[in-house]
Amino acid sequence: MQLPQDPVILLSYINTQLRDFYSSLEELCSTFELQPEEIIQKLNQMGYFYDASLNKFV
Repeated sequence: MQLPQDPVILLSYINTQLRDFYSSLEELCSTFELQPEEIIQKLNQMGYFYDASLNKFV
């Protein structure tokens, strides 16, 4: 799966997927054969961090 390259769109896409379809970042990444570290790194650069208890980037 090709993720959005724009960081703001990526944030919106990932959080929407987590809210609507997946119970964790690991589950989402497993489904699409993605590396969680790649997503975490891109969104950390914008100041967002994954909160597992909320299941979203905040």
